[in-house]
Amino acid sequence: MSGENLTSSEYIKHHLTNLTYGQHPDGSWGIAHGADEAKEMGFWALNLDTLGVSIILGTLFLYFFKKAATSPTAGVPSGLQNFVEMVVDFVDGSVKDSFNGRNPLIAPLSLTIFVWIVLMNTMDLVPVDYLPYLGQMIGIPYLKVVPTTDPNMTFAMALGVFFLIIFYSIKVKGPGGFFAELAFHPFPKFLMPFNLFLELVSLISKPISLALRLFGNMYAGEMIFILIALLPLSAQWALSVPWAIFHILIVILQAFIFMTLTIVYLSMAHEESH
Repeated sequence: MSGENLTSSEYIKHHLTNLTYGQHPDGSWGIAHGADEAKEMGFWALNLDTLGVSIILGTLFLYFFKKAATSPTAGVPSGLQNFVEMVVDFVDGSVKDSFNGRNPLIAPLSLTIFVWIVLMNTMDLVPVDYLPYLGQMIGIPYLKVVPTTDPNMTFAMALGVFFLIIFYSIKVKGPGGFFAELAFHPFPKFLMPFNLFLELVSLISKPISLALRLFGNMYAGEMIFILIALLPLSAQWALSVPWAIFHILIVILQAFIFMTLTIVYLSMAHEESH
């Protein structure tokens, strides 16, 4: 990247631009050349790097966890089996502590959320120039390799959780019970408009807070890595290593928070009474 003699602002803008595919204003389809052109493509444009990296990481998660589940070693467990069992026990403990209902979907959903987000967040620890440089060598102009720094990804996951909240709220409580929960709490029934307003705001804030919390923390971490990369080489080593070590905590913590809030929200959806 340094060989292109980019200014600091151009360098930052380049690293924060997704590889976007969509329809150009003239009607043709293709790759956007910059963030401004990507915006012109509208809602149906696809961030290919976000989709590609997240699918690859999800496939790796399924492969290794299935391998550990279907090919257990006799005698002393392998390192992979020990690691998978540790992660499964950790997630299972979180579900038991936070989920009060009975639903066989919650544990595998929580496991998928936690491991997938950890893997996507971990891409933030890859040096910021390596993969974009390799991409440019094969003709890929932009490559943003941390899917959770793309709000499209975090909002998609949060909306998936939101739809499950609505689905189980109606399934467990019934349409009337779900409406009553929104309309008749926390104030008396004659204040139904105020109750609806407060409860709908609370309901809608759940996916928004889930998405923005994950996106904001990971975007800020990625920005710091990019700013460090602009410094002289000696300063990069002095700052990037401590920040990367600290960032490992952020990578795991943000996945844990997203998973825990998902469990709590779905537990609330399974409660018979408000």
